Amino acid sequence: MAKEEIVLMKGNEAIAHAAIRCGCDGYFGYPITPQSEVLETLAAEEPWKTTGMVVLQAESEVASINMVYGGGAAGKRVMTSSSSPGIALMQEGISYMAGAEIPGLIVNVQRGGPGLGTIQPSQSDYFQATRGGGNGDYNVIVLAPASVQEMADFVELSFELAFKYRNPAMILSDGVIGQMMEKVVLPPFKPRRTEEELEKECPWAAIGKKKHRAPNIITSLELEPHHMEEKNLHLQAKYQEIREKEVRYEEILCDDADYVIVAFGSASRIAQKAIELCREEGLKVGLLRPITLWPFPSKEIHELSKHVKGILSFEINAGQMVEDIRLAVEGNAPVAYYGRMGGIVPTPEEVVEALKKELITK
Repeated sequence: MAKEEIVLMKGNEAIAHAAIRCGCDGYFGYPITPQSEVLETLAAEEPWKTTGMVVLQAESEVASINMVYGGGAAGKRVMTSSSSPGIALMQEGISYMAGAEIPGLIVNVQRGGPGLGTIQPSQSDYFQATRGGGNGDYNVIVLAPASVQEMADFVELSFELAFKYRNPAMILSDGVIGQMMEKVVLPPFKPRRTEEELEKECPWAAIGKKKHRAPNIITSLELEPHHMEEKNLHLQAKYQEIREKEVRYEEILCDDADYVIVAFGSASRIAQKAIELCREEGLKVGLLRPITLWPFPSKEIHELSKHVKGILSFEINAGQMVEDIRLAVEGNAPVAYYGRMGGIVPTPEEVVEALKKELITK
């Protein structure tokens, strides 16, 4: 049995190393704080010499996402990464990919906004990720890592889900997880697919066909309204299947909890310490961490809401996920929100005080 390879690295670096190891065919990106180490690490590792992976600094974020569109349309495992303003520029391309059913991975290491904002961490792209920031009725599969280990693990998982459902997938991280250093077990090297394997796994791809077979045409364009509605109905059916099969979440000390904090990503790490402080005071508080932000664990939160006295949505933004929590709870329990903005990361003590003020003492 091969010995585990444990290394100390930043979350952004873990993304890059995992991409090389999981058989990624190409990365196309553009530097922006706080995610530039993804591109820098790939450039330093020079995987084109070892695995054949293409690494290209594009001229812009718009160019990057359209390169991902092209590579994904050919059935290749391709990805990009950026931070909040850069992801905003990619929204048209992401919508095109969703409409054409092209798999691909987008990594968003969030920073504060709106606009250019700050280079400090934030979670204010929740709506942009989970609502589909481009035009049309579509969804992106969204995974929210809470550790450097999950930054590495979610690369392979994102590609798996993206190709299973022919849909863009996003790793929605933030400047805390992207820049922090932790021990991580890197995945084993996975060989890139041969052209024969690619054609077998992706018969829909535009990879060139033999003379007796017509080439595949991949587009999100449909001029006839009834055909466009049929395509949308097909997409909605696919999204419903994803909702039913791919929800991921973690519960900590929820079995006996009177109150529950719901938090994702770096906020969930703060919330985990907050529930420890609450337990030391004799307050029965648990944590539910959504791992998939879309599909959102609505059913699980709904069931939990039947047995608790209140739920606190803790986010490093102005309150976005709280809307999904309230929809899920359906009035079964009070739902409150606490968060900070502008790149300020709250302390566990602040979360405990907010819980008491908003729910326990009311």
